[in-house]
Amino acid sequence: MLIRRPPDITSSEITPEELFWNRREFIAAAGGVLGASIFASSPLSASAERGNASQGPDKLTPFEDVTTYNNFYEFGIQKDDPSQNAHRLRPRPWTVAVEGEVQQPKTFDVDELVRRFPPEERVYRLRCVEAWSMVIPWLGFPLAKLLDEVQPTSHARFVSFVTLFDPAQMPGQKSGVLAWPYVEGLRLDEAQHPLTLLVTGLYGKPLPNQNGAPLRLAVPWKYGFKSIKSIIKIRLTRTQPPTTWSMSAPDEYGFYSNVNPDVDHPRWSQKRERRIGEFLRRPTQLFNGYADQVASLYAGMDLKANY
Repeated sequence: MLIRRPPDITSSEITPEELFWNRREFIAAAGGVLGASIFASSPLSASAERGNASQGPDKLTPFEDVTTYNNFYEFGIQKDDPSQNAHRLRPRPWTVAVEGEVQQPKTFDVDELVRRFPPEERVYRLRCVEAWSMVIPWLGFPLAKLLDEVQPTSHARFVSFVTLFDPAQMPGQKSGVLAWPYVEGLRLDEAQHPLTLLVTGLYGKPLPNQNGAPLRLAVPWKYGFKSIKSIIKIRLTRTQPPTTWSMSAPDEYGFYSNVNPDVDHPRWSQKRERRIGEFLRRPTQLFNGYADQVASLYAGMDLKANY
């Protein structure tokens, strides 16, 4: 298929007032989970992405919806299961191993990562394959910074990710609904793209358990299930790694999983989406509206075959 560029996406550099005060309150009260000094040293640079002219500006999805309407099968398959069950997760202490095709394999403490790479704010759209979406102000740092620390070898072509496997903390893993642990993957150039974020918080606060604490991925031009949660291992590989949903239903979920209105899910259309908090559906944008930034990654590729 031909890649068409949507209308230019402008950015607002103004931090919404409620975000400013949420962050101030968080810094004042932090002291424990992440530490006030970590975030105090990192001024926010909110960049609220906007939709096309016919749709108007994107509005932030309310914090209540972001934290109670989730896909996180480790805590249950219903949208409200994660918010009810994720209190069992212990996000500290937490380490992330980075290994494989790297010159300097390392294991990082998550708090060390936040100190080394002070979080910045990115307002990204999250588009889920079930044709619903949110607009979330994430706190995090580019994955590329972490990859630079371990120095990928010349053989590295892909990056795989693994979620914690602990059925005592994640009761959904006692079911056979998916093969556990949850695994995902990106091509190395996708992982190194500046939009690809390792997330440590949202709405000016530490990342809630039900949203993937303490460390998750955010890849805004792909469907939400690519943004793996509660990461414990990152491995650089020579070959394309397996991914949970492509193993579970390969005819429905491909490795790339780029948001594409021209590629329908076998059981429903992807041409329109419902933004949580809105009644009417809106047209789905190619690459979730980020075509200007990421279309070059897929130049010459058949996006219907590589779905």
